[in-house]
Amino acid sequence: MRRSIWLASLVVALLCLVSFQVASAEALPQEGEANPMEPEVPFLMDWMGSGHADVEAEAFNHWNEDDPAQVPESCAKCHSENGYLDYVGADGSEAGVVNAPAPIGTVVSCVTCHNDVTIHKTSVVMPSGIELTDLGDESRCMECHQGRESTISVNQSIEDLALADEDTVSPDLGFRNIHYYAAAATKYGTLAKGGYEYDGMAYDGNFVHVEPFDTCIECHNSHTLELNLEECATCHEGVTSVEDLQNVRMAGSTMDYDGDGNIEEGIYFELEGLQEMLMTAIQAYADEVSGTPIVYTPESHPYFFIDANGDGAYDEGDSERYNAWTPRLLKAGYNYQVSRKDPGAFAHGGKYIIELMHDSIMDLNGAISEPVDLSEAARIDAGHFAGSEEAFRHWDEEGVVPGSCAKCHTSGGLPQFISEGVTISSEPSNGFLCTTCHNDPQEYTRYEVEDVTFPSGLTVSDPNPDANLCMTCHQGRESGMSVDKLIGDAADDEVADNLRFLNVHYFAAGATRYGAEANGAYQYADKEYSGFFDHNEDANSCTTCHDVHNLSVNEDLCAECHEEVEDGMAVQDIRYNYADYDGDGDDEEGIYYEVQDMLAALEAAMLTYSSDTVGTAIGYNPGRYPYFFVDANGDGELSADEADAYNTWTPRLLRAAYNYQYVSKDPGGFVHNGPYVMQVLYDSIEDLGGDVSAMERPEVE
Repeated sequence: MRRSIWLASLVVALLCLVSFQVASAEALPQEGEANPMEPEVPFLMDWMGSGHADVEAEAFNHWNEDDPAQVPESCAKCHSENGYLDYVGADGSEAGVVNAPAPIGTVVSCVTCHNDVTIHKTSVVMPSGIELTDLGDESRCMECHQGRESTISVNQSIEDLALADEDTVSPDLGFRNIHYYAAAATKYGTLAKGGYEYDGMAYDGNFVHVEPFDTCIECHNSHTLELNLEECATCHEGVTSVEDLQNVRMAGSTMDYDGDGNIEEGIYFELEGLQEMLMTAIQAYADEVSGTPIVYTPESHPYFFIDANGDGAYDEGDSERYNAWTPRLLKAGYNYQVSRKDPGAFAHGGKYIIELMHDSIMDLNGAISEPVDLSEAARIDAGHFAGSEEAFRHWDEEGVVPGSCAKCHTSGGLPQFISEGVTISSEPSNGFLCTTCHNDPQEYTRYEVEDVTFPSGLTVSDPNPDANLCMTCHQGRESGMSVDKLIGDAADDEVADNLRFLNVHYFAAGATRYGAEANGAYQYADKEYSGFFDHNEDANSCTTCHDVHNLSVNEDLCAECHEEVEDGMAVQDIRYNYADYDGDGDDEEGIYYEVQDMLAALEAAMLTYSSDTVGTAIGYNPGRYPYFFVDANGDGELSADEADAYNTWTPRLLRAAYNYQYVSKDPGGFVHNGPYVMQVLYDSIEDLGGDVSAMERPEVE
């Protein structure tokens, strides 16, 4: 009976799809020629061997014994041809809802995906209620492979029961199941919110691979559903089977996410390690807080059961569904299931899953007596690949990164700038890609940049093209010249309405390194400043001192010359001469500490000047834009309610504040060009009337 229904469904699909080529009387086929009257269905054999056509699968037969035997509205969209056509409105009904149960016995047939509606489909509404737009044909896949729950529904189930205490057991609180193969939720990360995202934490967005392998149907054959392994192998050496993909680890994945000391293993195994750690935390919490041992099996609904004998393993005696959920346990259990029910999660969006599990463990750790050790486990990547961080997530709400920011904050901005000299607005990125810096993803050659023009208008050309590539972004966005331009002819100590704080932006290491040759800081007119800081020929470029992927400092290279590092001390302890620049009496401390003390002295001088001369005290918050605020009580500390942006600038205060921010936002400035950094700090303190009598200004060499 089942086979008959399936065949009937297939016939209907074929009739909907196939256009017969009717031959005219003058063009009837001759003997041995193909008969144009016979319908030819494209990709039929490919489809018939796929999971979508598996008429015996549980996914299409789960409801056969029900009374009545039909696929309910809540399941029909993805478990029947009729339900999907109903949902998209291809049957003439209202789109976005399944209006009636679907008959059993159908599969995901040709007409399910190929019809007058899906051919124009470009968006998908995820279970969170968030609509993903500007999609292509992959939207047909994502309509089902999106899961059934989200951050929003987990929170709603807790709010509906008014459970204010995270650790109170409620018999009415039940497990929320993401469902199977929610690949789209994994891939789109926080843009879909398919996992449980904890308040105050940031998460990766859409995991972008490389063109043209960035959507469901670019990596999977849309009819067989198989992966295109030959194309995978062009970049990932050694991939000859699906199992080999588990060993893939991209060059940007430089961290030890599960803390096992292995940073060579594939992301698949990093997820496995975190899953084990999360289950340890879940079971410890269930024992200590919920008071009912818990066990998990991926094979049997509802997946979490009471561990009857408390052995931590699922066996025949563990048949009673788990019923001692607390809000905290539900969130963690949900994320554990999210990590397990997308078997390709490591490829679809592994870093999003890593973040979910890491945060779940952290949350449970706060409630158990023996927390799971996360001290060696990393949650996010180094800056260029940290897709969850503000540098890449800042524009999610707007959905577009403006052209003025796209060069350095999108994966495609830098190549476009190198090629065209300009950048245009772009979609937010999930960190950099290989193709951001490499013009050939097989040979891994990098873009060659001959010279770099800084915001001051000055141009430099580093002998190392790789350094020029780095400095194209690491140059800041303002300069001493732009500060002078804004000030114009305003009097030094008069508040001017046209003045506003100019932010150099972050990590302007290239401008620091080249000092006066780039004029990144504000340079006072009657002073001289150091130019390029010449290290030595073995450590004289961005890419020789820093790992190009994890961005860490090559301390082994430092140790070859600097005894401080060789003896196990930090780079901050390095000192290359012995003048007492900050005037604290210590001429042996690392240059880093000299800089920090001079920064503190400049902040104190700004407070004194702003209070005594301007009449409005200034305060600094390094983590909040626009950084400088009114210190209402003038105590040198910004409280939570002191949030008014500082707006009574004089030229003298603006110059000093610009330099304070300049040095603060290049945390490696003490190495990149310590003399230049200390010169601008010294001059800023002196110009404000601060005491520099005990300090020493570095000489210009």
